[in-house]
Amino acid sequence: MKLMIASDLHGSEHFTQLLRARLEAEAPARLVLLGDLLYHGPRNDLPEGYDTKKCADTLNALSPRPICVRGNCDGEVDQLVLDFPMLEEFGVLFADGYTLFLTHGHHLDEAAARLSPGDVLLYGHTHLPDCVRRDGIVLVNPGSVSIPKNGSRHSYLLFENGVFSWRDVTTGETWREERL
Repeated sequence: MKLMIASDLHGSEHFTQLLRARLEAEAPARLVLLGDLLYHGPRNDLPEGYDTKKCADTLNALSPRPICVRGNCDGEVDQLVLDFPMLEEFGVLFADGYTLFLTHGHHLDEAAARLSPGDVLLYGHTHLPDCVRRDGIVLVNPGSVSIPKNGSRHSYLLFENGVFSWRDVTTGETWREERL
């Protein structure tokens, strides 16, 4: 099963449109969003193309509907404008024989403590693409669609056949791969 995984859109209609274009080109079975969809948060500068209303409209038009968990910048008011559930702190998916746990990442240690060796934890929050193996658990971060940090790229992940591929949201270029 091909999954597209993204995080930290932070209300950027510009980068949400680029993600939508990648979604159409990649044609995954599902889009997984790891939170921080509409609000930029008090620690971040406004991302390029910041327009929460248009960003919400673009997200609502996606088909199939995204699977989403809540980020630390997401609130109940965001749920009022989004047509898909996005207030759960944690989620779980089963794909290609793997158990993928979903969280935003602001409670990363709490989430990781609940997992068993062989599990995969997908998280965002740091805006840094990463893959770390810790105590038999694989922690994977797609980076940020709209506000990458420390010189990283505007990125998302593809997951298929046990391989994570980090892709540049502006070009679609694969720049890193990790096999489970």
